[in-house]
Amino acid sequence: MANNMNGDLTYPLLREADDTEVIIDIGAAGGGGINGCAGKVNGRVGREEGCENPFEFLGAPPMTEPALSPVDPFRNHTAGMGGVYEWCKIVVLLPIVALRLALFGIAIAIGYLVTRVALEGWKDKQSPMPRWRCRLMWVTRICARCILFSFGYHWIKRKGRPASRELAPVVVSNHISYIEPIFFFYELFPTIVASESHDSLPFVGTIIRAMQVIYVDRFSAASRKNAVTEIKRKASCNSFPRVLLFPEGTTTNGRFLISFQLGAFIPGYPVQPVIVRYPYVHFDQSWGNISLLKLMFKMFTQFHNFMEVEYLPIVTPLESKKDNAVNFSRRTSCAMSCALNVLQTSHSYGDLMILTRASELAKNKCTNYTVEMAWIESNFNISTSEAVELLDQFFAMNPDSNGRVGIHDFWTAFGLELSSPLCEKIFCYFDVERKGSITFRQFLIGSAHIRKQPMFMRACEAAFDKCTETCQMSITQLSDILRPTMSYMTDNSIHQLFQIFDVDDDGTISKHDFIICLRKFPHLVALFADYIVSDQSMEFV
Repeated sequence: MANNMNGDLTYPLLREADDTEVIIDIGAAGGGGINGCAGKVNGRVGREEGCENPFEFLGAPPMTEPALSPVDPFRNHTAGMGGVYEWCKIVVLLPIVALRLALFGIAIAIGYLVTRVALEGWKDKQSPMPRWRCRLMWVTRICARCILFSFGYHWIKRKGRPASRELAPVVVSNHISYIEPIFFFYELFPTIVASESHDSLPFVGTIIRAMQVIYVDRFSAASRKNAVTEIKRKASCNSFPRVLLFPEGTTTNGRFLISFQLGAFIPGYPVQPVIVRYPYVHFDQSWGNISLLKLMFKMFTQFHNFMEVEYLPIVTPLESKKDNAVNFSRRTSCAMSCALNVLQTSHSYGDLMILTRASELAKNKCTNYTVEMAWIESNFNISTSEAVELLDQFFAMNPDSNGRVGIHDFWTAFGLELSSPLCEKIFCYFDVERKGSITFRQFLIGSAHIRKQPMFMRACEAAFDKCTETCQMSITQLSDILRPTMSYMTDNSIHQLFQIFDVDDDGTISKHDFIICLRKFPHLVALFADYIVSDQSMEFV
């Protein structure tokens, strides 16, 4: 074993009794898992031989699932109210909390009024803010520092210093709490990139408008493109302030660095990374699985909250053609993760959306539904909204407390209460671990893998054309098509499956209905495999 370990970093250290194995591959080019600066640490779950691939007619190889990273970068580790010490501290600090709340309210009120005055009569907001208005905003910036003081940040440790705006027009930072935007507003008064929803927030919306915010709708490609154009325009003009972005796109617990969005790196300007830490013993200040009001209350009831800000050396884009926005972001995230001494993961904002939706549906063990969405998007070109839609479908299959679905519940959701050899093969395709049940991640990857095949759309169209000579398919035709391969199907099963395909609920299945349903449930295309393969116009690999 020693020789193998010295010569091959992918050598499996432990082998289970069966053939299923998990391989740790250091420096692999792809896959999920935990990323490091020198490469990625990823595992891949192998599948047993002997399970026939029901999607081979599409040219789809057997599904493999990269091992899921065991970490949860969104978890606040002190989300509860704590023990006796925390309660005693709350009681002792109640008089101080009242003073802090008063300071917080006064600072917010003064800052808001001054900002309204600074914005009054300013029409040309596409141009840099006039100097006298910027000077007036210094009052609001001092108020921001008072707000930090009221939250318990009496002093903030700094290391390094901000580079001049001429050298680094773009600043990027990790994002742990709502505290960083307040700090950077006071420290740098930058232009920020923020969600459009922030504009409607009381007080906050007015203040960020004074920062000449660049709004973006992360789910709109056109909005993201316009945001990149605005970043480039404002970064190219020294009359504008620096542009500040949080490339992770959401808050984490600070113990990991999740996947970066590319908006800060596409314009190709030098970037100064900044890292923020919140050292703590009793109170995790990260804004993860904890409500905003609860987090604010816990901040008010601490003797002191620690915060460290470190300005790192500027990262510049290289002249090499290979140094595109992706490589530029990787070099920046590597510099930040090394300075923070944390690992990088393939999680993204999409995982947080999935966790939020899972908490609404399941209420417990929501971490079972993380998928490392950045890896999913890059490999299968599936959006977060599509993943959330698949999550709703998965919950319709009645997963157990561990977030797993068995074959019976899987097919019951489609009206197929009894198993058949074909149904077993389809479920076996998802069940790469051979546990008799599947996770949401396996369902998502398997569905995306099937839909990704170049022949998939042609196969869907060929299936409909072969099954009916008209533009509509009736329930009787659907029954005649499926019963030869699944003779056990009852009339109720046929009726429920017909309702799934009848997307517009008009009593017939049009070609449009048929293709939409198969895009939504791509594994169902295997039910029509015999008709597709018999189509002489199809050429399968």
